[in-house]
Amino acid sequence: MLSQQTIDIVKSTAPILETRGTEITTVFYKDLFAAHPELLNIFNHANQAKGRQQTALANTVYAAAVHIDNLAAIIPAVKQIGQKHVSLGIKPEHYPIVGEHLLGAIKEVLGDAATDDIINAWAEAYGVIANAFIGIEEEMYVSAESKEGGWRFFKDFTVVDKVKESDNITSFYLIPVDGEILPTYEPGQFITIRVSIPGEKYLFNRQYSLSKAADSETFRISVKKEDENNPEGKVSVHLHNNVNIGDTVELTAPAGEFVLDQEKTNPATFLSGGVGITPMISMFETIAKNQPSRPVSFIYSAHNENLHPFDKDIRTLIETMDDAKYVALYSESEDFISKDVLKEYARIDGDVYVCGPVGFMEVMINHLLELGYSTEQIHYEFFGPALQLELMEV
Repeated sequence: MLSQQTIDIVKSTAPILETRGTEITTVFYKDLFAAHPELLNIFNHANQAKGRQQTALANTVYAAAVHIDNLAAIIPAVKQIGQKHVSLGIKPEHYPIVGEHLLGAIKEVLGDAATDDIINAWAEAYGVIANAFIGIEEEMYVSAESKEGGWRFFKDFTVVDKVKESDNITSFYLIPVDGEILPTYEPGQFITIRVSIPGEKYLFNRQYSLSKAADSETFRISVKKEDENNPEGKVSVHLHNNVNIGDTVELTAPAGEFVLDQEKTNPATFLSGGVGITPMISMFETIAKNQPSRPVSFIYSAHNENLHPFDKDIRTLIETMDDAKYVALYSESEDFISKDVLKEYARIDGDVYVCGPVGFMEVMINHLLELGYSTEQIHYEFFGPALQLELMEV
């Protein structure tokens, strides 16, 4: 338990964390990697380069300060972050290292304003928060490895098939090298793939959604080739160009909380843009196999037809379902998912799952809110660190 004095001091720092949080976390990561470059084997270099990880951490630290007297309020966020950590192989021994450099960054950025009382209060608070993460993540590790075929940290997999789904998305089918059975997973979950790229000093990790319903045969990830972005595209370009059938990669066990609620029978709408289609395919196929009478809508946006994956798969699945609607729109033809499209195709009396670029999700979720959907009906996930969406007040 934190003392009231510690709580008061930490809460008093919330305003400055709101305004200077990203400055603090930028210094934190710079100092962390200077002292522990081996951690670059874990962190996503692209998110670092683009500032997304710094912003996400600043938001988390600020939320912790605001809710330090009621940490239960941030447990959902801790669980979401914990899923990412477990998928990357974060260990308890990493937390003291992070704490040391986070406190150092606060002191470096705030200077004389970071009094001993403030640093000591944050050290105490960080200990409590870190223990919450460690405890929740250990439960996740135990859950993952206790499943039949489950494991902890990374495991070798063989690429057994490689299929081009569109001009920029290719699927990789993967099986365990050790021949063990595959663990089941929730539709919408992701894995981390770890690769060594020739000429690069550190390992690279990327998280990709499992893009088909769970079965005992293979995992499938469907990767967009990000060849116009640097360093974002290093892993995707390597996978597309250099990883082939028979090659070995390392994977973590499935993780993630953006999943289809398979207990429900109410209508479901899957709303995605670009490569955001990948978790939706897993959810949609799961319903087609297990709940073919459940009302479903699949709404998708791509730049053009050549960049549209899984179109034939979706149409084939629809033929097996009692009440399924499907529409695909292409921005190159100036066809967009408008409120009128959502009004026609989305299921107002059910859950909506949204995934795609940040701007796409902002527009889609605001459209849904304006159409009368409740926040409880709308489920969404970012690819990468969680950022703030600009959503209308309801």
